[in-house]
Amino acid sequence: MADASKPPLPLAGEGWGEGASARRELLTQQDPHPALSRERERESTPLDWLADFPAIPEGWAYLDSAATAQKPQAVIDAIGRAYGETYATVHRGVYQRSAEMTLAFEASRRRVAEFINAAAPEEIVFVRGATEGINLVAQSWGRDNLKPGDRVLLSTLEHHSNIVPWQLAGAQIDVVPLTADHRIDLDACAAMIRPEHKLVALAHVSNVLGSVLDAKRAAEIAHSAGAKLLLDGCQAVPRMPVDVQALDCDFYVFSGHKLYGPTGIGVLWARGEILDAMPPWQGGGAMIDKVTFEKTTYAPPPARFEPGTPHVVGVIGLHVAIDYVSGIGLDAIHAHETALVAETRETLRGLNSVRLFGPEDSAGIVSFALEGVHPHDIGTILDEEKVAIRAGHHCAQPLMAALGVDATARASFGVYNGRRDIDALTRGIERVRKIFG
Repeated sequence: MADASKPPLPLAGEGWGEGASARRELLTQQDPHPALSRERERESTPLDWLADFPAIPEGWAYLDSAATAQKPQAVIDAIGRAYGETYATVHRGVYQRSAEMTLAFEASRRRVAEFINAAAPEEIVFVRGATEGINLVAQSWGRDNLKPGDRVLLSTLEHHSNIVPWQLAGAQIDVVPLTADHRIDLDACAAMIRPEHKLVALAHVSNVLGSVLDAKRAAEIAHSAGAKLLLDGCQAVPRMPVDVQALDCDFYVFSGHKLYGPTGIGVLWARGEILDAMPPWQGGGAMIDKVTFEKTTYAPPPARFEPGTPHVVGVIGLHVAIDYVSGIGLDAIHAHETALVAETRETLRGLNSVRLFGPEDSAGIVSFALEGVHPHDIGTILDEEKVAIRAGHHCAQPLMAALGVDATARASFGVYNGRRDIDALTRGIERVRKIFG
């Protein structure tokens, strides 16, 4: 017998995803799994934060959070429960568990919207990651809005995922240089922009240099020429509060796995009026209104951009990851990582032959090179010392060329890091120097 306290299920054939009214109603209904979305209520210290991460054994310094963050136990437990106890697909099942998972899925969308201060949950599109989000914008919005002669304005420090999609879309690209301290030169950007630029696409925080963009000014520059602004927020959302309305951008993308959540899930946010005007990028189930062999009509956003069975458990895990960092506080995380960066830069500056990249106030990331030693050798020796860093071009080959190097070594911090990790990194670099003379 149906529970009268539960919201009514859709009739077979109506579907959770096909039909604007049913979909929009879901965006306002209660999450049936409040335990999966409860913020931590205890006070946290760095030692407490480390204890939350079971994959970091004692004595191992994990300094590669810019590539991917380790997962707190709360996220691991939520994923296990979602697969082991409450799993079902979403939006089209008429049985109770599917209905409850659908409510949890859409509650996660509301949580993401709240997290970045979107105007409405309908502005949140779940994608596989920031890369897919940028490709979606390039192939949907770009297909409709980039005409022959139109241009896209990028910067020297962009990740490949914010370069290649625009090339695939056929856009002509102009490149904003960096300042002497390795920030995006917004004065140069203002001087370069012209009416042919329909989009400005920039990293909110550089994945190599940790440079923080003055996003509000970037929006003013873009909008002064009638261009849209897309921000790559992969390195920003784990490290600082993000308010897309205050930033005044038009598109914002980020990946869940850098935010202490699961892999394979990410977010594209766009202004509602922009999403409404964008055509579908991929076709399939759940994104349609009606299909015939002669013609198909499409569901409104966000369903229009989420074809097929979604990463249900990934969305649940992302919800819990957001609650986790919110429970600590983004301001606290930013202060913690800023202090670690300052101490690391000061320590490395005292070592002979070490070259530092990026500004002094970089966000959570320190890139460096050691004269006469390839970064891969640095990374290998540090691994022997139980220190995990990233070494290479970091999917930013144009930036490496601008810096005059083939690669850098990169230490990047998370909530689980502390001074002990800086000490381990320093000892490891001293060993590298001894080995290479």
